[in-house]
Amino acid sequence: MDGATLRAVRQKGRPLADDERACDLGKMLRAEDWVPLLDGVDAVVNAAGILREEKGQTFEAIHVAAPLALAHACVARDVGRFVQVSALGLPEDGPFIASKHRFDEQLGDLPLSSVVLRPSVVYSVSGSYGGTSLLRALAGFPGMQWLPGDGRWQVQPLAAEDLGELVARAVGGAMTGTYEVGGPAPLSLRDYQSQWRRWLRAPGGHVAAVPEACVSLAVSVMEWLGRGPVGRTMWRMLQRGNITTVDAADRLQADFGLRPRSLPEALRQAPSQVQDRWHAQLYFLAPVLKWSVVVLWLLSAVAGFVTPATDILEMSASTPLEACNPVLLARGGGIADLLLGLWLASGWRPRAAVAAMLLMLLGYTLLLGSLVPALWWDPLGGLAKNLVLLPALAMLWVLTERR
Repeated sequence: MDGATLRAVRQKGRPLADDERACDLGKMLRAEDWVPLLDGVDAVVNAAGILREEKGQTFEAIHVAAPLALAHACVARDVGRFVQVSALGLPEDGPFIASKHRFDEQLGDLPLSSVVLRPSVVYSVSGSYGGTSLLRALAGFPGMQWLPGDGRWQVQPLAAEDLGELVARAVGGAMTGTYEVGGPAPLSLRDYQSQWRRWLRAPGGHVAAVPEACVSLAVSVMEWLGRGPVGRTMWRMLQRGNITTVDAADRLQADFGLRPRSLPEALRQAPSQVQDRWHAQLYFLAPVLKWSVVVLWLLSAVAGFVTPATDILEMSASTPLEACNPVLLARGGGIADLLLGLWLASGWRPRAAVAAMLLMLLGYTLLLGSLVPALWWDPLGGLAKNLVLLPALAMLWVLTERR
């Protein structure tokens, strides 16, 4: 595959594409584990990272041991170039940064031509994920902009496309060492967010400042739950400020021939589309929809358990359901609703859970609607409410795809 790019990815129950190779940094901790993946490889770019430790993935393994084993394998196989995408910050910010920098230092000690890039906040006008999605959603919130703290903290945002160009030039260049990477000048978080709001063309200029104590509490809850777009390390980095040294841009210009664009310049070059506003404004609605569905299914389960048998028999009297043991059907439906509600709440394979809910709802809507047509005319909505719930579930199925 001369001139081609190969991607080393974790295989998650799907066939690998032609340009993909299976790898698991949590397990590939020896150089010999990586050697088979390096056939015909001239350069390696490592952009792997985790924000928090979970499910057997540790900072030491993902950020240090596995990439170090890969680097040693590169030495053994005479791979000519290693580019490390690290992170800008200080080790005291937390184990995420400390582990990244620990590998950066060890990489520089190997007999291997290498470059380390340490970017500040990375954004892309063509999409977002994790913390940048959260910031974009706060910037585009309907009616007003929500701002963590008073927004005084400094960041030096960098377009992902510019970072990609730097990586490409590092792969083909001869420069070595560690480079801090950011936009041409620091911005306050308030200014950063305001520019995104203007780009999204969200009406309303009022800014609501969320007290730092409330943000710290939310971050602590996300750490305790082991999920969420922001962790303590990111919060500390933001509070301290995440900016490059004063000569960083000049070094990039001298060695790479590239000076990253400013945020206003990048936003001007790619005006927002309606899909960008959808993404920003659905960010908070997606979890609200999910938990509303969970609560609805659990309430339905309770109703299936506690509704007296006499009431069930009375409702099914003189209908085709009367001969189908309606009490048993109600209790069985309650069990099914309980299991599905808990499944979706667990977060395990959420798309499958929503699909099962959608099929179950569609099935009993068609069944009950044909056997007991009077349920369509129930004064409180009855089966007619399912005409709204069915597309809501379909939308939830779409929104559960987070990457």
